[in-house]
Amino acid sequence: MTNLSDSVQYVKGVGPKRVRILNRLGIETIEDLLHYFPRTHSDRSHPKPIVRLLDGEYATIKGVIKARSIIRPRKGLDIIKVAIDDGTEIAYADWYNQSYLMEYLKEGTKIAISGTIEKKYKKTEIKNFAYEIIEEGKELLNTLRIVPVYNLTEGINQKYSRTIVKRVLDEYAASLPEFLPPDIRKRNKLIKISRAINSIHFPQSSASYKDARRRLVFEEFFLLQLGIALRKRKIEEVGKGIRYRKPGELIGRFSQLLPFELTSAQRRVISEITSDMQQDKPMNRLLQGDVGSGKTVVAVYALLKAIEDGYQGAIMAPTEILAQQHYLTLQELLIPLKIRIELLIGSMGEKEKEGIRKTVEEGKVDIIIGTHTLVQEAAAFAKLGLIIIDEQHKFGVLQRATLRKKGLNPDVLVMTATPIPRTLALTVYGDLNISVLDEMPPGRKGTTTYWVPQSQRKNIYLFIENEIKKGRQAYIVYPLVSESEKATSSVPHRRGGMEELKAATEMQKHLQKEVFPKLKVGLIHGQMPGDEKEKIMTDFKNKKLDILVSTTVIEVGIDISNASIMLIEDAQRFGLAQLHQLRGRIGRGEYQSYCLMFAVPRTFESKKRIKVMTETGDGFQIAEEDLELRGPGEYFGTKQHGMPELKIANLLRDQRLLETARQEAFAFIKKDPKLENPEHRLIRKSLLLKFKGGLEIS
Repeated sequence: MTNLSDSVQYVKGVGPKRVRILNRLGIETIEDLLHYFPRTHSDRSHPKPIVRLLDGEYATIKGVIKARSIIRPRKGLDIIKVAIDDGTEIAYADWYNQSYLMEYLKEGTKIAISGTIEKKYKKTEIKNFAYEIIEEGKELLNTLRIVPVYNLTEGINQKYSRTIVKRVLDEYAASLPEFLPPDIRKRNKLIKISRAINSIHFPQSSASYKDARRRLVFEEFFLLQLGIALRKRKIEEVGKGIRYRKPGELIGRFSQLLPFELTSAQRRVISEITSDMQQDKPMNRLLQGDVGSGKTVVAVYALLKAIEDGYQGAIMAPTEILAQQHYLTLQELLIPLKIRIELLIGSMGEKEKEGIRKTVEEGKVDIIIGTHTLVQEAAAFAKLGLIIIDEQHKFGVLQRATLRKKGLNPDVLVMTATPIPRTLALTVYGDLNISVLDEMPPGRKGTTTYWVPQSQRKNIYLFIENEIKKGRQAYIVYPLVSESEKATSSVPHRRGGMEELKAATEMQKHLQKEVFPKLKVGLIHGQMPGDEKEKIMTDFKNKKLDILVSTTVIEVGIDISNASIMLIEDAQRFGLAQLHQLRGRIGRGEYQSYCLMFAVPRTFESKKRIKVMTETGDGFQIAEEDLELRGPGEYFGTKQHGMPELKIANLLRDQRLLETARQEAFAFIKKDPKLENPEHRLIRKSLLLKFKGGLEIS
């Protein structure tokens, strides 16, 4: 008997040719094949009498071959025609170009067949079917049972997949190591792993499938939460953090400078952050809120608290343009307080960067703002007290840990403007405490969103021009930077041809020359040098530009309250969270704002995204919809967080089980914080395999 970690090549029926095909499905070892879970099941366990079959239904019949014949209507085409009698009536099935089957499809042979029923001319035919010859002692895998349906790739079919999975189950399932402790299994009424693996592939009933899935989902969540519990413990063990004093004069002066009242949500979250910072262990908090909920002001309070006590603050942003936006915003807010702020980004010259690093090391800078440049070893700090990581989903856990090592156990505040469903927050951010800004600042008119037909293009352009005449500004967003991207970005659609996408660079020229000749139309995209992007954003903010043509480079952090119109071209090409983020660039001032989308959605998902955008502006509701549409891996790029992918668990459907697994995992780590108990050897091994090096256990 081979090991579970051995190549799947050694399974009978695989071999060197098919192993390459299975590798494309992520199946490399025998254990991978056991965890090649079906995407669904087809219940073929109840054969239906032929006399009761309905046209168009999918059904299973069981009978005896009454008659058969082979015809050759033309060269290169053989058709075996078979009549099947189940005692109630006769049904007919055809096999094309498989004349060798005449040897098996003999009169009197018992057969089971599952397929789509077609009734015509008082005759019952079965199409697109799976069949099996019924023989004594032979186990059926494709009919007369609940049948697994797998994700496939070119070169293998369902019949083959079922055969090799069953072969591996028969040989290995009984010997699978059971790592869940007996008390956890008993408390949560979970079946053994060997039974679960068998039943998830070939369940005897819907009840046995539910029991199997429940066990495997719990196991997946339990391992995930164990990893999170270990990370949380490690953070808490790094030693004493900075214990800040109560808010002083600097924060008091800033509060007086603000031209608006804080919302009750902002006050609550500032209190939570202040409480954390006054503890002697490092803060690890996630601040989340919808676009425009006022996270920047909350972050400034935290930064000022660090600066008051003689420490430096660092802000890490996912893109240069967002880092520049933070720099400009903080300069504007903090000039009266004489706070020293610097920007450090990759596109700067080496000499300029070296000069900024030196001032940071010498403690002559209070707040340093940058991108991944801050993570690199060259960026040292005199006295780093607080790290603010903006749009955390663009960064990985390891980058966060690297930045933490640069200070004396600094406090960490992670901000995300992409609202996160609670279940995902418990996984991706399970090692952080969570604060939520669930209230928008008063006085905002909000944004109305429309899906606009292409026939209204001229009217839309006229509407934009009229709004600009009132003193407003507009964004026009495209999915591509330039025409040259079309070769790699165009996608075929069902009616043939390619989907023609518009590009920002060419369209800016067209809009300036042909559509808005009397207005000033600017252009910004991610491939521009940093100083050029900064100048364009400053010009737009200072109303030197009426319209800004852009790609998704503006999707986060840009705050220009006078911009009240956004036109999104080819909106079907953007994700739901991305569309919501783009829309968040408007509706930030006192004027009624409008988000207009030109879209030609050709899939269910793209239609759903556009529909959701027109129905709600609630980022938390949009986050739930987006998670359901895309799944957690794609939604949040969980791989980059060092988080294992979920193969069977569903964060929306299995919320209750996630909570249970989390409680069990945290209680487990409390009893054995380093997994040193010899009885937990298998758990430790499974955990390390699951996180693939993204977890440190010591």
